[in-house]
Amino acid sequence: MTKINSSPERYTFQEQSYIERCKEQGEEPGEDYLNMFKSRREQDQERMADPAWQKNNMEYDLRSTQWICDKVKSNKTYAQNLYAAMCNMEFVKNEVWPLLKDQRWSASWRYAGGIVADMRESGDYIEWYCSGIQGEPDEDWVDLGHVPEGTVTDQIRKDLFQLGWIPKERDDD
Repeated sequence: MTKINSSPERYTFQEQSYIERCKEQGEEPGEDYLNMFKSRREQDQERMADPAWQKNNMEYDLRSTQWICDKVKSNKTYAQNLYAAMCNMEFVKNEVWPLLKDQRWSASWRYAGGIVADMRESGDYIEWYCSGIQGEPDEDWVDLGHVPEGTVTDQIRKDLFQLGWIPKERDDD
């Protein structure tokens, strides 16, 4: 079976924030609400094992390809650039039928952050969410190599193409 990278902290940011809010208000966290997060993690485990989910799914290709996971783990700039590329973009598998059918894959900004956290096997979506440059980049951001959401750098484009994916501008009509 192919290894699919996962972060043990995935889906913990909102859960921990809820627990903290309850503490501040002197209340006990609701068991049903806490079980929702446990259920979400269990659903992800089941989904990842489903061959239908794995087919033409860029998330699966990213999380199950060791060389790109290693790049994301070893280089935070690369990880941020991959996150930014997934935001406000759609991708098509570079194969005949998906291209002809224009079958597109996309992710929300939060979900894209979660994918990067899973690839790094560390953290949750919040570490990457909205990590792009807002407005004019200042020198500190440029020095970090961060790019705005929706930007596909040449290196990311090349690596995604090697994985079999082509970025497409979002068709928001």
